[in-house]
Amino acid sequence: MKTIIAVIEKGGDGGYAIYADEVPGAFSSGLTELEAKAEFRDVLEGQAEYYKEKRGEYPGWYADGYEVEYRYDMSAFFMTFPFINVTEFAKSVGVNPSLMRKYKSGLVAAGEKQKNLIQGKLSEIVANLERVRFA
Repeated sequence: MKTIIAVIEKGGDGGYAIYADEVPGAFSSGLTELEAKAEFRDVLEGQAEYYKEKRGEYPGWYADGYEVEYRYDMSAFFMTFPFINVTEFAKSVGVNPSLMRKYKSGLVAAGEKQKNLIQGKLSEIVANLERVRFA
């Protein structure tokens, strides 16, 4: 089964945009994340049908089955989870709060090393949250 990596980002209209580099033309948008994801699935199906029409067979990623793994850019992450305080999140993951606000606004893109650091710290936070039980 093929895993298609799809990136969710803040759209120009204030909604969401989704694309996958590995499937040419796979792009969608929507005012909500769910709307953009539903459209993205429709686009993938349409791309597969178009490919079959032109080449006589489905593309490999479709024929063998596929799943979509969604990844957020920083702007979409903070838009999806608005209850997360950017400054406090930055402090908890060891990133300069001013820099994190630039990531949030899309003024600056985090490099691979920085994204890996943030991802690792976020995974630790999630693991800690999973252990929380209220009395």
